[in-house]
Amino acid sequence: MEIVDYSSWSLGVKQRVGGRRVPLAGTIELTRRCNHHCRHCYNNLPAGDSKALAEELNTDELLRILDELAASGCVWLLFTGGEILLRPDFLEVYIYAKERGFLTTLFTNGTLITPHLADELARRRPFSIEITIYGATPETYERVTGVPGSFGRCLQGISHLRDRGLPLKLKSMVLTINRQEVRDMQRLAEEDLGLPFRFDAMLNPRCDCSQSPLAVRLSPEEVVALDLADPERILALREFAERFSQTRSMLHPSDALYVCGGGGYSFGVDPCGRLRMCVLSPEEGFDLRRDSFQAGWDQFLSRERALKLNPKSKCRHCTLRPLCGMCPANGALECGDPQQPVDFLCRVSHLRADALGWKVAPHGECEYCKKN
Repeated sequence: MEIVDYSSWSLGVKQRVGGRRVPLAGTIELTRRCNHHCRHCYNNLPAGDSKALAEELNTDELLRILDELAASGCVWLLFTGGEILLRPDFLEVYIYAKERGFLTTLFTNGTLITPHLADELARRRPFSIEITIYGATPETYERVTGVPGSFGRCLQGISHLRDRGLPLKLKSMVLTINRQEVRDMQRLAEEDLGLPFRFDAMLNPRCDCSQSPLAVRLSPEEVVALDLADPERILALREFAERFSQTRSMLHPSDALYVCGGGGYSFGVDPCGRLRMCVLSPEEGFDLRRDSFQAGWDQFLSRERALKLNPKSKCRHCTLRPLCGMCPANGALECGDPQQPVDFLCRVSHLRADALGWKVAPHGECEYCKKN
């Protein structure tokens, strides 16, 4: 599950070369199947889901799309899932991506990493590998994954990668069922394993708009309490918000619906080959099985990128957007409307602003301003 790293999210990426938008960074979901059954995940279908397996891009289709991405100017590529290592052709696809020159990041739960796979990755090093951990003890970790023995397999996978000096980072989603071990997870990563660690508590609904993950989402007050307990996180949030504010007017018109990189310099491709603004976007997307990536980028994503924010939306003049993470995908998933602000995100942003001492500029009728 993808987690935003506030400390390294680049907002200054130049989007145009020679007057045209360039898709510099892409995310490809190789599968939505997973060998874990995490209650919070937005796209973990059962590992043996025959319908999902039948609909996934085959190897040749994936390689063709990689060719088209390389030709379009894409440089950064993230492979995510589901669990990417469930695909028997993972190494073939990964090696091909490396041969095409992509700077490649891998998101995995780590439990399927073998010595052979680690050796192959060491021969063709990725830019980064990120493994999500769900607890510092087997009890908590496996309460989240629902799979006995998964904690030990995860640690074994991490060990295989560490032994080969691969660029590895650990992260966690913080839930009501593992929040008591956040600091223990950090100590496990940083002190015991010598690896960087970050966490995120901003859960969203499933990609099919099911609200089930929200049952284990922390309250806005709990999210901000976690922020305040970590000085480095507060500093990263402050720096990110300041950089966002400085670059937003340059990169995005004030009335733009999308203020992220989607369709500007980034994109997502789902396991069925549908091109979208990002992998969270629940819209139908552009079918890369029927047409080329360049056509989807120039036509479909260009139209999406040109969409305007409702003139009456309080988001239009809100200066807190870098603290909330609100985007059309969030609105569509949680409210059924890409233009509708998500109550949870609004509340988090106002609490964060109060904690950071930010002055909230007037932005129309806002019930959250009245609460602070």
